[in-house]
Amino acid sequence: MATEVRLPDVGEGVASGTVVSVLVKPGDRIHKDQPLVELETDKAVVEVPSTVSGVVKQVNVKEGDEAPVGSVLVVVDEEGAGAPAEGAAAQPPAEAAPAEPAPPAAEPAQRQAPASAPGREERAPSAPAAAAPKPAAGRQDLEPGGDGRLVPAAPSVRRLARELGVDIRTVQGTGLLGRISADDVRQAAAGVQARPAPGPAAPPLPDFTRWGEVERIPMSGVRKATVRSMSTAWATVPMVTHFDRADVTELERFRKRYQKEADKVGAKLTPTAILLKVVALALRRFPDFNSSIDVEKQEIVRKHYVNVGVAVDTDAGLLVPVVKDADRKGIVELAKELGELAEKARARKLTLEEMQGGNFSVSNLGGIGGTSFTPIVNPPDVAILGVSRASVEPVWDEEQGVFVPRTMMPLALTYDHRLIDGAAAARFLRWVCTALEDPFVALLDA
Repeated sequence: MATEVRLPDVGEGVASGTVVSVLVKPGDRIHKDQPLVELETDKAVVEVPSTVSGVVKQVNVKEGDEAPVGSVLVVVDEEGAGAPAEGAAAQPPAEAAPAEPAPPAAEPAQRQAPASAPGREERAPSAPAAAAPKPAAGRQDLEPGGDGRLVPAAPSVRRLARELGVDIRTVQGTGLLGRISADDVRQAAAGVQARPAPGPAAPPLPDFTRWGEVERIPMSGVRKATVRSMSTAWATVPMVTHFDRADVTELERFRKRYQKEADKVGAKLTPTAILLKVVALALRRFPDFNSSIDVEKQEIVRKHYVNVGVAVDTDAGLLVPVVKDADRKGIVELAKELGELAEKARARKLTLEEMQGGNFSVSNLGGIGGTSFTPIVNPPDVAILGVSRASVEPVWDEEQGVFVPRTMMPLALTYDHRLIDGAAAARFLRWVCTALEDPFVALLDA
């Protein structure tokens, strides 16, 4: 019996992914849970396992294809089902037989997710009900629209659309990869169609080949996600950056002194690891920085957990793994976890769970260079801390009446001015500086 193995839901809001590599070929005997393809979503590479055992009869994707959730990746002849008739390899199981044979991988737009169960108002009437594919479990949030495109929306959002009399196929989603939210539906019902982040349309590019040879390189999933998120952030969040400097002379001595202790557990006691702990304590001390804004409900969402994202520079682009419950972990433990996450980020082995749930971010460019920079807030966060390279500078010592050499670290706090006022930002960053200069005072305050 020929069985289609479809791309499952690989994460909240992820409607498609780019095929990085195909791990099987026709004729291969595979077993259940064996990886079939490696798929790159917005900021992670995941392996998609087989749901059945058998012999691969057809591979519908190739490297570089954009595969939507629900599309057929491979067709497998399940073990014990016998060899299928010629041409049957492209046919799905009897209970999910589509009206047309599976299209080739070069046409991903036509490899749509299975249609929903009969009776859904938003379902496209392009095929007889008897031939409609049976939806895979949990995939009722992705159904073809009237124009054949996927309509990414959760069942609760679809139900709301029906209750408000809104054709969900006409709603413009503002979520990740065009995902439709309840707010999008309400705005559509009110006659105000939700749109992506406001801003002028990009002007058309000139023909660069007039001046010489050019090369066009497709954007990776990471770069596409960066374009979307940074454009949205810049267009929707009024940002202000506050600067300060911390005297980390004693901190550097402390860090080098206790590196041997960290070595015992395989950790590297970096300035970022120490900053992570200090920031976690600061977020407890200043809860507005550990919050988000719900504009629709006019509420502040204050989180009672402290998860901090740390930017990691990789060959694929900037990735931000999230350290969960950073306030409850010791510095050495944080250093070890941070090192492991950074290594996974550079190897593109981060899971979606390891990329989600952050409340605040730290971006440390001190290892590369520069005297200062203005990091961009990543909504729904309301602040981000930028760290530049520390340097030895002459600082006036009031008691001795002379200049003394001190190691000064430049810090930049960018914040969402809708929630954070300038004075609050100054207090937050000064507290961070104080904690770096005299950790005991910071611990007493925390």
